[in-house]
Amino acid sequence: MEHSPVDAQPDAQSVSSASSHWTPFDRTMMQRCIELARRALGRTSPNPLVGAVIVRDGAMVGEGFHPGAGQPHAEIFALRQAGDKSQGATIYVNLEPCNHYGRTPPCTEALIAAGVAKVVVGMVDPNPLVAGGGIERLKKAGIEVVVGVETEACRQLNEAFIHRILHKRPWGMLKYAMTLDGKIATASGHSAWVTGQEARRYVHQLRTACDAVIVGGNTVRLDNPHLTSHDTDTHNPLRVVMSRTLDLPIDARLWETADAPTLVLTEIGANPDLQHQLVNKGVEVIEMTPLTPAKAMAYLYDRQLSTVLWECGGTLAARAIADGTVQKVLAFIAPKIVGGITAPSPVGDLGLARMTDALTLEQVSWRQLGSDYVVEGYVS
Repeated sequence: MEHSPVDAQPDAQSVSSASSHWTPFDRTMMQRCIELARRALGRTSPNPLVGAVIVRDGAMVGEGFHPGAGQPHAEIFALRQAGDKSQGATIYVNLEPCNHYGRTPPCTEALIAAGVAKVVVGMVDPNPLVAGGGIERLKKAGIEVVVGVETEACRQLNEAFIHRILHKRPWGMLKYAMTLDGKIATASGHSAWVTGQEARRYVHQLRTACDAVIVGGNTVRLDNPHLTSHDTDTHNPLRVVMSRTLDLPIDARLWETADAPTLVLTEIGANPDLQHQLVNKGVEVIEMTPLTPAKAMAYLYDRQLSTVLWECGGTLAARAIADGTVQKVLAFIAPKIVGGITAPSPVGDLGLARMTDALTLEQVSWRQLGSDYVVEGYVS
């Protein structure tokens, strides 16, 4: 399995001869760029999250963020707000300005035309269409360029975009909630609720930042989830159900598509009667054989999605891991014990016979949410 793309990026300093020394003010402005960029969480795919801040004489005179594919980039919004004050100013941007024509013109040319004196870049764009070209274009125009301010934070912000560019598939995150004894439900299948309200609110926020959420048939049958952010003012991801047999209830909440769209992935010819009923309810149904996590992610990549959250049960979670479609794990742990030999665990059989074969997470962090904890780490 590959390393996290957070560790596998172009060397920022290799494309810029500018000084690598920056000030606390530079860091503060780059953190503001990241804060602005996060306003568009879940809305920019397949584009990255980008924020920009323009500073002149020590004061912010313009700022902006990229709201979505096909719309102006962050630099353009910041330039519009700054107006004539862009002349001789410094612009901070968390990702290297583009230097090619896509859905929008190159940002480098807009910066040059505006007369900015300095560009401070958080990280080099991994996209081969950019990849240092924007920085070089700015330098050739006589603009001072500094690269590498708050680089790690900038990479983490766009880890899904980076992975998508480098590996041609979406960034996969596996989320589950379990008790102290490693159970995601009781032996009877009851699972509401493993964690408390703070942890559940955190998951709702996590969904807001994702393009799609995937579950399997058992989750639909046993939990009947909504899989939304539970907030009418925020983005809801595409809800995806993977079911080979399509043996699913017709009255599931996921078929209510007024608040969020639902996509069902199934095998060719599975339960045509239910397929017809789902389509009439506004649910999209796609057949593919064989139906695997890898094929599902390839399909979602073709649909221009970048971030996918696996919220499935243990059987599908094990298949997703085995298929290499999980890059990050978020495990919510509640201070509860339910016991039960047959009570389900978050990950099914991976075929590992020795503890030395265990999947070890890297760059692990944890935080407390009420009485629960969430542990995050990257698949190595």
